[in-house]
Amino acid sequence: MAKRRSVFHCTECGAQSPRWLGRCPQCGAWSTLMEEPDAAPARAAEFVATPSAAAAKPVALRDVAGGGAPRIPTGIGELDRVLGGGLVPGAVVLLGGEPGIGKSTLALQLAASLQQRGTPVLYVTGEESAEQIRLRAERLADLPEDLLVLAETRAEAIAEPWRASKPALVLVDSIQTLQTERVESAAGSVSQVRECAALLATAAKATHTAVVLVGHVTKDGALAGPRVLEHLVDVVLLFEGDRGHAYRVLRAVKNRFGSTLEVGVFSMGENGLETVENPSELFLAERRAGSPGSCVVPLLEGTRPILLEVQALVAPASYGTARRTAIGFDEGRLALLLAVLARRGDIDALASDVYLNATGGVRITEPAADLGVLLAVASSRLDLPLPGDAAAIGEVGLGGEVRRVARLEPRVREAARLGFTRILVPRASANEKAIAGATLVPVESVSDAVAWLLAQDASRAHR
Repeated sequence: MAKRRSVFHCTECGAQSPRWLGRCPQCGAWSTLMEEPDAAPARAAEFVATPSAAAAKPVALRDVAGGGAPRIPTGIGELDRVLGGGLVPGAVVLLGGEPGIGKSTLALQLAASLQQRGTPVLYVTGEESAEQIRLRAERLADLPEDLLVLAETRAEAIAEPWRASKPALVLVDSIQTLQTERVESAAGSVSQVRECAALLATAAKATHTAVVLVGHVTKDGALAGPRVLEHLVDVVLLFEGDRGHAYRVLRAVKNRFGSTLEVGVFSMGENGLETVENPSELFLAERRAGSPGSCVVPLLEGTRPILLEVQALVAPASYGTARRTAIGFDEGRLALLLAVLARRGDIDALASDVYLNATGGVRITEPAADLGVLLAVASSRLDLPLPGDAAAIGEVGLGGEVRRVARLEPRVREAARLGFTRILVPRASANEKAIAGATLVPVESVSDAVAWLLAQDASRAHR
């Protein structure tokens, strides 16, 4: 009998090597190559396919029916928004997030919502028993009594319940707990995760069943397991948030059937996750107007404008090197903006400790928040509060210029709806269509924004 060949897999990125190396040649991680026997030839098509299944034949593109793919509405508005309208039959969705963030809660609520709508669901759990799933389900407003729960960790054991129940959705929590007999390694290893996911993905395409795989993330925030897993699935969703806050953000990293720009906002409560249809009001509910170091920034997440408070604190440096600490904002970007503020705005915060916080546990990735961040830092450094009805939008360049941002009108309209009547915008965008209840304050550079802040303090002193 021929000896089984073994390969070395990187536990960080999933790269393969015929021999052991101290450092992964793909991702550069040290001591991550683990020896595992090579998998047997895949027989995923036999997982749930019928014996009479005919071989597929090529079809001319003109003969393919047009129109969008049929969707299965989940009944959870924020989830449907991120998915692009609902689940697509035959699609494989990977849901990732940190431990305790609410992945299993969202998965259970998804299964319960579809089951109550008459859509059959098979919930496969490898981390919890059926009794534990029942205890978590009792938190929900309506107990999904007809939901089929299968506590199993062997991938081959899912085939018969899948064939018998013919579900429209198979939900696996989590993919790291499954293992197949074709791979001689422990559950959660690179080979097991890859082979089990390939097995389920092939079965999903053959039966036109939507599959949702719950996955873990590494300490760096990346999805655990081989990167090929992200290429194997159709949709990759990341559930983000701080466990110290009640808010959770769901965003699509990859979506073959919709946009990757949309985000969903949830609030964790006693009865599970609740959709937040108007996140701006919640993010600003505890804002203290008139406090130095605070500025409101209208961001754009997909097609939805969201107002967020940015807080800055400038304090004397305790040691020789000043600290830069940012929560929800890139620290490298913060250091760049501080240098621009010192050189172009004549406000030196480079020798001081600077702390920046994006409230609500949201992470800011849009450059449109640059002007708001600089104003918050300048407000804290000068100990001058911004007016309570002011907000700022604009990208800042290295020359100190304030550049225009995309889709200014919905940002300004959302700010005006919440009572912010003065909006600092790039001068190039000052000729935008007027919006009722909002006054656009054009600024051309960082120095103009600082001068405006000083002028507001002078006007308050004359009152």
